[in-house]
Amino acid sequence: MKLDDITTIGVVGAGQMGRGISQVCATAGYHVLLVDVADPALTEAISKIRGGLGRAVERGSLTDHQAGAVLALIHPMVQLDRLHDVQLVIEAIPEDLALKQELFSELNRVCRPLTVLASNTSSISITKLGAASGRPDRVVGLHFMNPAPVMRLVEVVRGLETSERTLSLAMELAKRLGKTPVVAKDVPGFIVNRILIPLINEAIFTLEEGVASAEDIDLAITTGANHPVGPLALADRIGLDTVLAICEVLYQDLGDPKFHPCPLLRRYVGAGWLGRKTGHGFYVYEASGERHAATSNKI
Repeated sequence: MKLDDITTIGVVGAGQMGRGISQVCATAGYHVLLVDVADPALTEAISKIRGGLGRAVERGSLTDHQAGAVLALIHPMVQLDRLHDVQLVIEAIPEDLALKQELFSELNRVCRPLTVLASNTSSISITKLGAASGRPDRVVGLHFMNPAPVMRLVEVVRGLETSERTLSLAMELAKRLGKTPVVAKDVPGFIVNRILIPLINEAIFTLEEGVASAEDIDLAITTGANHPVGPLALADRIGLDTVLAICEVLYQDLGDPKFHPCPLLRRYVGAGWLGRKTGHGFYVYEASGERHAATSNKI
């Protein structure tokens, strides 16, 4: 398959990453079939995409007509079988190996033999997903950064059996989407999370030990290390459940204690404090998106 053969892309998972990836693909002119298990998730996803496009219009980066054209290319649905005729599927469901393996096995049944299956996983083995798919030469990692419509990087991850053709197709697609692709080996965390997650985890340890407040930890890193976003605010944006899941994969697969999740992170996730998506993490978030200091960062 060549890049010009791709006209329709399936995206499975209508959460934060799935809807962002859908918007990116539609903005590049692709028809997108956005699949999730429930209609409410799809309704929310389309609403969030519409809001994001509206903000782009307000900034002047899109016209009303362009925003409408992008939204018209995204087709929400609950039927996985509708992906039969797509040329590429990008999986963006939660970071759970068994769940992803089950999906890739089902996609192998649903999709045509030449369809390429990609995963947006931030830490799970592409080789394992390829084995579950029954078509490991056509499975590749396409790890978009969050938020996908804004961040330029895409990690293209090659499993043990990913073919050169599939890898090249993924690289070309990332460029067509306006992204900057980098190739990574299929190792836990790939490039970005192998480096980023220990930073976030250490920031949480720093908070737990009372070294400084969340605000001052983030301010120290943004002004002292010139990072655009502090590690705790970034964790809230990623989702603390996702941060914990990545920590656990890194710790289990690499066995290095530096990846051991901070107990405070586990307590926050156990409390349902997952960051922006629940309105409470290391900060408290209003419906408008405005961020405030949390009254307590210890439970």
